[in-house]
Amino acid sequence: MNTQEGTCLSPVRQFDAIILGGGAAGLFCAASAGGLGRRAVVLEAGPEPGRKILISGGGRCNFTNLHTGPENFLSANPHYARSALARYTPADFLELVRRHRIAWHEKKLGQLFCDNSAREIVDMLVSEVRETGGQIVTGCRIESVTRTTDYEVRTSQGEFRAPALVIATGGLSIPKMGATSFGYDLARQFGLRMEPTRPALVPLVFSDAMRQTWCDLAGVAMETRATFGKRSFEERMLITHRGLSGPAVLQISSYWDGLKPVVFDLLPGGSVELPGNRAWRTSLATQLPKRFAERWLDVHFAAARKQVNAAVLDEGLHQWEITPAGTEGYAKAEVTAGGVSTDDLSSRTMEAREVPGLFCIGEVVDVTGHLGGFNFQWAWASAWACSQAL
Repeated sequence: MNTQEGTCLSPVRQFDAIILGGGAAGLFCAASAGGLGRRAVVLEAGPEPGRKILISGGGRCNFTNLHTGPENFLSANPHYARSALARYTPADFLELVRRHRIAWHEKKLGQLFCDNSAREIVDMLVSEVRETGGQIVTGCRIESVTRTTDYEVRTSQGEFRAPALVIATGGLSIPKMGATSFGYDLARQFGLRMEPTRPALVPLVFSDAMRQTWCDLAGVAMETRATFGKRSFEERMLITHRGLSGPAVLQISSYWDGLKPVVFDLLPGGSVELPGNRAWRTSLATQLPKRFAERWLDVHFAAARKQVNAAVLDEGLHQWEITPAGTEGYAKAEVTAGGVSTDDLSSRTMEAREVPGLFCIGEVVDVTGHLGGFNFQWAWASAWACSQAL
């Protein structure tokens, strides 16, 4: 079978599985299925496969996290991801990375990155698809999907048929990379229910008034604990020209309800040290970035001239409440929360319970990981689980 990207020269258009989407989940599903003797074709609308992989992790691809567990994922069913994650682990994917002799390192908190380039992960996946007899067709626009005995997919590059169809089209995040609602629309076409979608792992934006107060400090960063409801993340926070970003903010954004304030502990694990006179301003500037400390004190204690109540100041620093005006939206979101309801999918195979041969994997499903390689591990694990059932 021809495996050249962008073309479909073989007259044979019958496959064991048609996989819609040439991202992390789609490519790995095709490779894993091919390893079991299934003939799979990946249909990718973009000009090349794996484009979102290439920009991930600052171009070095945070391809998994050693500490992956069900607690690192959001879903209407918090137990849904457990089976797939247990059956295909970070160690399993790392074995593949080592086999392809890709140099990697652990950055922090179990996050694994390529030493060189994310391109190595894409090349590895494409190589695996080719070596197992699969085919990747790029620049392939889907015109219609129907089901009789087989699934029939009409495209700008011809018609494809298979007894199994895998939706691996991703979510709505980063539309400039080609993200659309196609996967969700197709799932609905076959009767699958949806959990509401929203941007996740996304910067928060201030109101105009707050922007005037804080955003001239863009670039200032500090350690913080961000809390919303029962969830907290202790990492760095970054002030931007529009609001707040950084790992702690991206993490908590996935849980923010869009209404209530997010609480920031500006001295996580510590307490304010006051010398008992006007030198408290100087003292605080040694515990926080100087420009931020001065601005924070001016905003919250502008009337204080000589003395500040230590308890009040300490409480304010540990419970700085910010009500964002919104988020940067899908344009800057790393992933999409929500998606195809897990109530309609098997947790062991990713197959639709009421539609034989229809599978959903990766970001299109209502499983969203924390920052730090977890979403890639869900892509690998869900794709592997699906491939075993094709």
